[in-house]
Amino acid sequence: MTKKELIHQIKTKKSFLCVGLDTDLEKIPEHLKESADPIFEFNKAIIHATLPYAVAYKPNLAFYEAQGEIGLRSLKKTVEYLTEEVFTIADAKRGDIGNTSKMYARSFFEYFGFDSVTVAPYMGKDSVGPFLEFENKWVILLALTSNPGAQDFQYFDIDESKLFEKVIEQSQQWGDSNNLMFVVGATRGADIKKARDKAKDHFLLVPGVGAQGGSLEEVVKYGMTDECGLLVNSSRSIIYASNGLDFAQRAEEKAAEIQSEMAKMLEVRGVV
Repeated sequence: MTKKELIHQIKTKKSFLCVGLDTDLEKIPEHLKESADPIFEFNKAIIHATLPYAVAYKPNLAFYEAQGEIGLRSLKKTVEYLTEEVFTIADAKRGDIGNTSKMYARSFFEYFGFDSVTVAPYMGKDSVGPFLEFENKWVILLALTSNPGAQDFQYFDIDESKLFEKVIEQSQQWGDSNNLMFVVGATRGADIKKARDKAKDHFLLVPGVGAQGGSLEEVVKYGMTDECGLLVNSSRSIIYASNGLDFAQRAEEKAAEIQSEMAKMLEVRGVV
C-alpha cells in the first residue's frame, strides 16, 4: 500500500485506528476452541466486526509462532482474509545482518503478503536496507517504545539529543516518508513531539493507547500532521472487550467508540 492510498483510507473512514491482533489461545472465547482453527476464527470475527472503523491491522508474530506450524497457518489465512483497503503490519521486530534481513523481508512481504514489518535498528543500515528494497512495502522502525525498559537505552544522551532521536534522524538517510515509519509509544507523552520534530512527514505507529494507559489526546496534540501521519494501535482493549459469545459485538462497539473520537480530532485539525 502506498502512502497516498493509506491517507485516502484515513480520510474515507475518518479513522487512524490500527487493531492489534495479539491473539492468545488462552484468552479467546471458549466456544471458538472447538473449531478446526480457533485463532483464525477469532481473527476473522474481529476483523469483520472492526473493519468499518480500522485502517490497519497488526498481528504480533509471537502469538502465532508460539503455536508452531498451526499458528503460522492461522497467520497466513488471517493476512489473506484482510482486504486490500487496509494496511497490514507484521509486528515481528526483526533486524539482522543483510542476508538474514533479506530472507525476513521475503518472508513477510512475499510469502505472507504484509504491507509492512517492524524492524529493530540496533544493527544499523545494512540490517534495515534489505527491507526497504521492496516496492510499496514499508519498514516501521523501532524508535521510542512504550515499555518500561525503554529507559535502559532509548534515552541515552548523544550530542544534546536522546538516542531515539538519533535513530529517527540517521535512518532518514536510508528511506523516506513513502517507505519508512517509526514506532513511538503513546505512554511517552511530550516525547512524541520530539519524534515528530525529527520526522515531520513520516507516519508514526503509536502503541500504548488503551490497556497500557496512553492518551489519544496527547498523541494527536503532539504527533498529528496535516495528513494525519498517525496509526494508533489498540489491541487488548478491543479484541478482548469480552470473552463471551458477544466478543465480536463488544469489539465492534469499542472500535466504533475510538473511531468516533478520532473522527472528531481529524475534523478539528482539518485533515478531513
